[in-house]
Amino acid sequence: MFFRRPKPHVSTFEERLRTLQGFGIRSSMKGGGSAVVMRGECAAVVKQTDEAYTIDPLGVVVGQEIGELCDGGNQKYWLTPSGKKEPALAGQLKDLHAFGEDLREGLGLTSFYNEGLGSVNSLHLYDRVKDRDRGEPRRAWEKVGA
Repeated sequence: MFFRRPKPHVSTFEERLRTLQGFGIRSSMKGGGSAVVMRGECAAVVKQTDEAYTIDPLGVVVGQEIGELCDGGNQKYWLTPSGKKEPALAGQLKDLHAFGEDLREGLGLTSFYNEGLGSVNSLHLYDRVKDRDRGEPRRAWEKVGA
């Protein structure tokens, strides 16, 4: 006699969105395998790609758009796709951090260490390496034009 383990259930996108309701997150389908999820003034667009989920953008509602977190050196602010900027308040950052953690947990995604420390954003170069994203950076000992 063979003992078989039951196959693990793979949740559908709609089931995952219903799971988010337990975290107080409401959702509405946007079409094309994506949905807008919100809690308070925090919002995100969740997309289903193959069997994974992507969260892009994650931010705060500014007008009719989602403002992403940007770092202006000594102040963080929300930047919308249309270019509107608003300063980020401490309460908003705390709410966004909790919203992002609950969203990842509800979708079954991995929470990374650096995201658990606080507010991170994709519009800032944290390591401040000059010309890092332009191919091979010029080294200090190399002469220009040689």
